[in-house]
Amino acid sequence: MELLFVVLGGAILGLAARYSLPRRHTYGSALIPAIGAGVAAVVWVALTWLGWPWDGAWIWVVSLAVAGVASAASAFLIGPRRERHDAVLFERLARPGASARDA
Repeated sequence: MELLFVVLGGAILGLAARYSLPRRHTYGSALIPAIGAGVAAVVWVALTWLGWPWDGAWIWVVSLAVAGVASAASAFLIGPRRERHDAVLFERLARPGASARDA
């Protein structure tokens, strides 16, 4: 049951990161929340395997903090990279014969 709650918390932190950070038009609406949920689940399970008590406060703090940081970092990394790749693709599609003549 606690795993369900921590995954939900990670998804909520991912939603907060998606809608509070710039360039959200460059990726899908479920990507950042899914990253937050997945990271929260993996961290929670890893910490329980390491022997951290599931009813302790630190497992919650660490799991949700890592999920929030991973969500924000993903949003900051994906946005600019996607814009660069979209610009390159647009230039390539705007001049369809240029690549054949350059080769």
